[in-house]
Amino acid sequence: MPKQGVVPDELTAPFWTAANEQRLVIQHCTNCNRLQHPPAVQCARCAEGKLEWQEMSGLGHIYSYAVVHDGPVRMLKEGQPFNVAIITLDDDPNIQMLSHLPGTPSGEVPVKAAVQVVFEDSANGQKIPEWKVIE
Repeated sequence: MPKQGVVPDELTAPFWTAANEQRLVIQHCTNCNRLQHPPAVQCARCAEGKLEWQEMSGLGHIYSYAVVHDGPVRMLKEGQPFNVAIITLDDDPNIQMLSHLPGTPSGEVPVKAAVQVVFEDSANGQKIPEWKVIE
């Protein structure tokens, strides 16, 4: 299924640059040792701006999911129905990301299953992190 293109801005550019290198990075506050996603200009816990990008293991678990049967995004209509899963990172279960779960049939999502990040091309060539079920 084609993915919408992403246009990085100054704040998110390190995340998307790493994705193009097939690496998953998340902001890390060096002041209070907290990971946060999505990116922000300061730490949501301590309000400091001491943020660095930290590479993650790329492993996680499926927390929950929904199936999109009639979404409004024209580019995604051809692939409907499709899964939208919430993934918690093994590095920090408080970090959640969304995924279409490529390779998993619509509605057949194994909740709590282990997943690994993969990077798929979007409409404008920007790689997008998605998650695949692993055994």
